[in-house]
Amino acid sequence: MDEASRESVERAARGDAEAIRHLLRAHMAGLRAYVRLRMGPELRAKESSADLVQDVLLEALQDLDQVEYRGEAAFKHWLYTRAEHRIVDRARFYKRAKRDAEREVSQDAASRAEAERELLACYRTFLTPSRHASAREELERAERAFAKLPPDYREVILLARIVGLSPAEIAERTGRSRSAVNTLYSRALARLSSLLREPGPP
Repeated sequence: MDEASRESVERAARGDAEAIRHLLRAHMAGLRAYVRLRMGPELRAKESSADLVQDVLLEALQDLDQVEYRGEAAFKHWLYTRAEHRIVDRARFYKRAKRDAEREVSQDAASRAEAERELLACYRTFLTPSRHASAREELERAERAFAKLPPDYREVILLARIVGLSPAEIAERTGRSRSAVNTLYSRALARLSSLLREPGPP
């Protein structure tokens, strides 16, 4: 898989249209989930997560020729770090500008439904689906519970379940020991599970 990914990155960096489409397909759903969860409700009310993901991908594709491919995990780390920087930049922009108006996002029903299904596929790495809830209700339930977690809990779940990093990689990235990461991860999942069982707003 890594060798195929390396070839896709190198071909995309040379402008190969099919390789670029392959990269977009391979990382779009995970990146959407990461961005939406990392944005939080306040930024999501002001900024379209789909637009932000599009910006991240465009910028990443422009800089692919600068990437030294060192495996799928390292490539995802590079891509998701760019997303993280973009999210921080947008949050700072809105904080400085003190903008309160929600941004209208127009999507046709089919596109919106497809995006919701892809997001749910990622969220279900930590979300037990309800047989009676709609996709929109499940998204809202997951995002509402996730937003209530402490920042370090949110981070470790994102890195483990959405980015797909191993405990050792998370430890290296966060400056914690592996045992501390494992403890934090277990507590984060337990807390999230508890929040997901809480009844939603009427």
